[in-house]
Amino acid sequence: MDYTLELIVVPVSDVDRAKAFYLDRMGFTLEVDSSHGPEFRVVQLTPPGSACSIAIGTGIGQMAPGSLHGLHLCVEDIEAARADLVGRGAEVSDPFHFGAEGQTPGVDPERRSYSTFMTLQDPDGNTWLVQEVKRDWVLRPVKREDVAA
Repeated sequence: MDYTLELIVVPVSDVDRAKAFYLDRMGFTLEVDSSHGPEFRVVQLTPPGSACSIAIGTGIGQMAPGSLHGLHLCVEDIEAARADLVGRGAEVSDPFHFGAEGQTPGVDPERRSYSTFMTLQDPDGNTWLVQEVKRDWVLRPVKREDVAA
């Protein structure tokens, strides 16, 4: 049986402001904007190329606005992604990677997957990490008995 992650609720204080940010600054696609009275509204948006969407709204969650941190977006080319986001008006950190001395400015010198990052926040302070991932490898599951305890 498959368990697919398809929706993550992102807590926001102003639905329309957040909707505009995710559409205009992040380039997400609007999937749903539905309201059932003043106490319930759900807006579903999807990052380009993603099978998982986010939901923002009223009456859809109990987390405080701005309390969701560490959401990851994966991109093939982090420099192109940064140029796109900056061009849309998003405030994005410069790329960084981790080297022998910890967090280091710039892209990973070898451009290895999962090695270069940049960060951004939505208007409420929910944080996103964008990381460069090359899809030129084969995923092989790790067996539990192969992992050191």
